[in-house]
Parts: sequence; C-alpha cells; structure tokens
Amino acid sequence: MCYIWKNPTHPNFEIDMATLEKLPSNFDYLNITGGEPTLRQDLMQICDLLNPKTKTLEISTNGLHPEKLVPIIKKYPNIKVRISVEGFEATNDTIRGEKNGFKKKLETMQLLIEAGGTDLGFATTFQDENIHEVVGMFHMAKKMNVELATSALHNAFQFHKNDNHIYERRTVAKKIEELIVEMLRTWSIKNWFRGYLNLGLIEKVLGHDRLHACTQGTDNVFLDPWGDVYACNVRNDLWMGNLRKQTWDEIYQGPLAKEIRAKVAGCTQNCWMVSSAKTAMRSKYHTRLPRTSVLRWVVVNKLRVMFGMAVPFEQYVDYNKVTKDAAVVKRTSYLNVTEKKVIQPEVSGRYSHLDSYINR
Repeated sequence: MCYIWKNPTHPNFEIDMATLEKLPSNFDYLNITGGEPTLRQDLMQICDLLNPKTKTLEISTNGLHPEKLVPIIKKYPNIKVRISVEGFEATNDTIRGEKNGFKKKLETMQLLIEAGGTDLGFATTFQDENIHEVVGMFHMAKKMNVELATSALHNAFQFHKNDNHIYERRTVAKKIEELIVEMLRTWSIKNWFRGYLNLGLIEKVLGHDRLHACTQGTDNVFLDPWGDVYACNVRNDLWMGNLRKQTWDEIYQGPLAKEIRAKVAGCTQNCWMVSSAKTAMRSKYHTRLPRTSVLRWVVVNKLRVMFGMAVPFEQYVDYNKVTKDAAVVKRTSYLNVTEKKVIQPEVSGRYSHLDSYINR
C-alpha cells in the first residue's frame, strides 16, 4: 500500500526532540506514525515529551517490535496503540510482505494487554484482497476486547506510490455494509459511530463526495520527518511551513496558512481518513459532541438493527453512481522478496520555498 519502507528517511536528518518541543500543549490528539515508529531509538523519549501535550497520544505500528512498545505501555497505559493487520495469516503476510507477521502481531497485542494497555486495537485498510475477511477481523478484535480501526486504500505523496486503486468497488462497498451492521449490533457507542465513519468509507470506495467537508489545515495537520508541516499527507502542494525554522504560531496562524485552508476548501480529492473524518463528524459548536445529522443516523440505525430491521443503505448510498473501476493489475507481494532501499536524506535547498515566502 505504500513504499515508505523502500524509501526510508536517513536517521541523521529526521525530526529531533528540540523541534518536537516547539509543539504547543493543547492538542486533542497526536498520532506518531511512519514508516514505522518503533524504528526510532528514542521512541520512549518522544512519548515522554508528547504525552503531556495531548489528550490522546497514539502510536500507529506494524506491531513487529513489542520490545519497544511494551515498556511504553507499562509506563503510559493510556497511550493508544493500533497495530496494522490486513487480514488473517496468509492475507496479511502477503499484502504486507511480513513473514509470520500475523502471528507476531497477535503476540504483540497479547503482550500489550498483559502490560495494562487501556486503548489497544488493530487497524486495517479495505482493499479487494482483504475485504472478505474484514467482518471476521472485527469479531477477532471484539473477542480480544480491543478495537478495530478502518481506512480504505488511497494514494498520498508520503507513500511514494500512486497506484492504490480499488478494483471491484461495489463488491468492496457491500462488504463494508456488513461490517457496519455488525458494529451496530454491539453495545459499544464507539462502534456505532465507527459504523457511520465506515459509511463514509463506502462513499470513498465508490468515488463519491465526502459526507462532510474536509477540515485539514484547520483541525489537523501533518508533520513530516524533516519538520515540514502540511495540511495533510496526501497533497504535497499544501505545505504550511517548517517547524525547525519557525514557531508553531507562525505556521498555524500565518498568512500562508490562510492560503492553504482556502485550497483545502476547494479540494476535490474526497479523502475520508480517520483523523479528518472524526473531526468532520463533530459539532461546530460543541466539539466534544457529534453533528446532529451524525447522531440521528447512529440512533436511527442502531434502533433498526436492535429491532431486527435492515439498515436501508440504498437511502444513503447511490450505487448507480460509481467511479469506473480501474483495470485489474495484480498487486506485487514483497513476501520473501529482497528489495533495494533508497535512503531519503535531507534535500539540498529544501527550505528555499520557505525563505522565498518569508522574504516576499
């Protein structure tokens, strides 16, 4: 799904603690992602620094290095951990190129449970190759008393590839419907709202508009390994500044931020990722509460399922309007394949656009 692993950042040029210290202390949510965060030798120190700066700190990980994660969870049980799993054993290992990866992930999750983690879960990306296993994965997570986060295959400049396509869009969307119903059958309020989030993923898979407008650059930003701040990790033209050379306020409150937010308002990419979807689903007036339309959908469809009625997806989703399927080209599996990596150093003149902006 991404080629970050083939294009790793050179450790000497990655963001340092001094830069991270410049982040303010009033975040609702921070996600340490990658690449693979557990490859950082100072991950514990990063958690020491960032955990007090946010209500929720998440580590998104492949789960293959429990020796890095377990000490963190023992020290900070509240840190959220999501382990990427793309299906059961054969499916996961083929998609992710991980020999015995599925088995290792389950072992890591059990260790984190035993370490006292209070917000643990798996994360999966909907695609043609794993969609038939998604409901089973949800039941596996529920049996382990952990969460299941979901996203859909998409492209982004950060991935070093742009050929992530859903081939059989209707098939994938219909399977997501099954997952939504299973989530509504539970007595977890979080799962009910995840059902709505997955409704947005159906629209994404079918090539439709977002359920709610994107607020990237306002409610969320992406900080890359070199300290560059973007409105999101999908479009590299939505650059807002660099935290090494600027303060947070200069980036977030400056005139360039206004220009970028205007571009976001006109964006037709129609992404629907967890970070931006969650904030878009919130009330504009009481951000700890959902939008009225979201709450109505959740309550109505929970009651329908509870009383044995079907969720009328045809009222919400136009299956007559589907983006044309991409030509099916079998995706490459890197399981048992050795691939030469291209190390990404700090680019010479990387900040030239920053200097030209500041001086104009």
